[in-house]
Amino acid sequence: MRVLIATDAWHPQVNGVVRTYERLALEAGKLGFELQFLAPSAFRTLPCPTYPEIRLSLVTPRAIARHIDEVRPDFIHIATEGPIGLMTRGYCRKTKRPFTTSYHTRFPEYVSARLPVPEGWCYALQRRFHNGAAGTFVATRSLAAQLAARGFERLMLWSRGVDTELFRPRPVRLFGKEPVFLYVGRIAVEKNIKAFLDLKLPGRKVVVGSGPQAAELARLYPDTLFTGPKQGEALALAYASADVFVFPSLTDTFGLVLLEALASGVPVAAYPVSGPADVITDPAAGVLSADLGQAAMAALDLDRHAARVHALGFSWENSARQFIDNMLAAHHVPEKRRRPPRQKKTARLGGNRAVTLMRQFGGRFGVTRVAFEMASAPKNFKG
Repeated sequence: MRVLIATDAWHPQVNGVVRTYERLALEAGKLGFELQFLAPSAFRTLPCPTYPEIRLSLVTPRAIARHIDEVRPDFIHIATEGPIGLMTRGYCRKTKRPFTTSYHTRFPEYVSARLPVPEGWCYALQRRFHNGAAGTFVATRSLAAQLAARGFERLMLWSRGVDTELFRPRPVRLFGKEPVFLYVGRIAVEKNIKAFLDLKLPGRKVVVGSGPQAAELARLYPDTLFTGPKQGEALALAYASADVFVFPSLTDTFGLVLLEALASGVPVAAYPVSGPADVITDPAAGVLSADLGQAAMAALDLDRHAARVHALGFSWENSARQFIDNMLAAHHVPEKRRRPPRQKKTARLGGNRAVTLMRQFGGRFGVTRVAFEMASAPKNFKG
């Protein structure tokens, strides 16, 4: 079966959304599903105001329709709420074609950090966007609960995985022998990086990434090493060279970098908010505290092997299976058209346990039956 992913986030952007869909395409192929991408590379683009690294596509309904008609997908999944996502949603609504969406980014908080726009207005727009879908995929239980309380409907849990072969403990010290506190990710105001850079910590602070705040923060914090963006083996070596991974964000919906750090044997220090609270469920793997400095110092004493073991519970294979299960459930695909039964068992946190978590809070927060029951037990689904 062919799945079209409509996304405004794609290369050359370097972020968790892009890495997630890259790996999803690889794993979905092993399950018999072909993923194709409707991305900015197919259109003329302009730099996003206040964030020039992000390109906004100049799209028209006719162009979107032409691309979709050429691909002839069995399913359409909208990954982002940008121009491509909006136009693809419009096409699906006009043609009465069901579609699914993902909630990757807390745009209300991001917009409010830059402009005097009430978060409630942005949430209303996002709610309207996603509630038109047959299902909206969210990364964590806590995020699903928060969105359900804001009126979002048909929420379906889709966890993430990590490449434990690339990201692994290594005997390297790229940044010296003194304690290294590392941040990896976008360098932007919504990431709250100043909270990390203002901490009084022993040793050295290292920031890996790029973004609109990079030049400003590098000037304000000359004692911090700003390496610029890294990918692949170079990124894996940077992780393995750290002693603590500090994650100061208060708005991330998951934080794929948390898993990459843990898989590298690096304990995490973060605030006890959605995202870190869902990933750092074992106190041996990281420290969550409203006092980020205290969390960073406490994480310095944690066992690196325990961090690695915790990361091994997140599988990209199970993440892909969960994505496919959700999509088939949302489209009411009959049992006889589904793929063959699963042949082998893998780590459960990205798959079966995630469905179980959704069932546990589904009744309390009003998450619809199709969001969890059909995905985990399709034979019982009555429509």
